[in-house]
Amino acid sequence: MTVLYKANMVRGAEWARFFAERAPDVPFRLWPDVGDPAEVRYLVAWVPPDDIAATFPNLELVFSVGAGVDQFDVTKLPAHLPLVRMLEPGIAETMVEYVTMAVLALHRDLLDFISQQKKQVWHEIRITPAKRRRVGVMGLGQLGQAALDRLRAFGFPLLGWNRSPREIEGVTCYAGAGSLPDFLSQTDILVCLLPLTDETRGILNADLFARLPRGAGLVNVGRGPHLVEADILVALDSGVLSGAVLDVTDPEPPPAGHPFWSHPRILLTPHNASMTTPDTAVDFVLDVIDRHRRGDELPGRVDRTRGY
Repeated sequence: MTVLYKANMVRGAEWARFFAERAPDVPFRLWPDVGDPAEVRYLVAWVPPDDIAATFPNLELVFSVGAGVDQFDVTKLPAHLPLVRMLEPGIAETMVEYVTMAVLALHRDLLDFISQQKKQVWHEIRITPAKRRRVGVMGLGQLGQAALDRLRAFGFPLLGWNRSPREIEGVTCYAGAGSLPDFLSQTDILVCLLPLTDETRGILNADLFARLPRGAGLVNVGRGPHLVEADILVALDSGVLSGAVLDVTDPEPPPAGHPFWSHPRILLTPHNASMTTPDTAVDFVLDVIDRHRRGDELPGRVDRTRGY
C-alpha cells in the first residue's frame, strides 16, 4: 500500500519526513517516482496525472492537496473513487488571517493611505466605527465560518450567505439565490469564499456589485473565475465599489500590463491567502486513511453533483 504525493516538491519533502515519523510502515513516494503503480492506493495531488484509472489500477482514494477541487476534472475519475478535499487546520488558520487583514484594510481605508503616501500628502479620512460597517461572507463552509468567528471580535455586524441554510451564532444568515439581493443590500464589505462551480462562475459581476451599497468593498479569496474582470474595473472607476482585495485571478498571475497590477483601488496578492501546512496535513491524511480502512464516513469527501 503506497501513498503517492504529486504537488509542490519542496513541501513534498516535508510530507515525506512527517510520514516517515508518523507512519513508518506506510510507503510514501514523491512524483514521478511512483514505484510499482499497482501498489499505489492513495494519491495526494494538486492536479492528478492523466488517465488516472489506467495508471493506478488499485487506487482507492484521491486527496486534493488544497481546500478546493475545481482544478480536478472529475469526469476523469472513476465514479467509485472518493475525492477528498483538504480540511487540515492550517488552511483555515492562514485564511482567517488573510480575510481579517483584507477586511480591516478596506475598513480602515488602507488603499487611500497608500495612494496618499505615494503622493507624499495626507488628507484626513474620518474613521467609521466597526459597529457601522457590515461584513458579509459568501460561502459558509469551514473557511467562511472560521473567518466570521474571528471577525466577530472587532464588533462588525456580520452576515452570511450560502447555497444551503446555516445557523451561526451572531451572524445573520441567508440561503439560496432568492435571498441573495437582501444579503447584498446590507453588506458594506463582501468576502467571497465560495467554491467554484458552474453556478458560481462569474457570480462577482456588474449585477451583483449594483446590489451592494454604493462604495462597498470586495475581498475575493475564492477563485479567479468567480470574478468578471471587466465588471469590477468599471465598478471601481465609477465608485460603485470603493476598493478590492484580490488574492485570486484568472489566469494566475495576470499578464504583464494587466490593469489589476496598477489599479489604485486594488490590492493584489499571489494566491497565498491560505496554504496547506505539511505537518497538520499529514495528520489529516492519515486520519482519513484510517477512516477509509474502517469503512467510516470520510471528512471532506466531495459531492460530485455539487462540485465540492
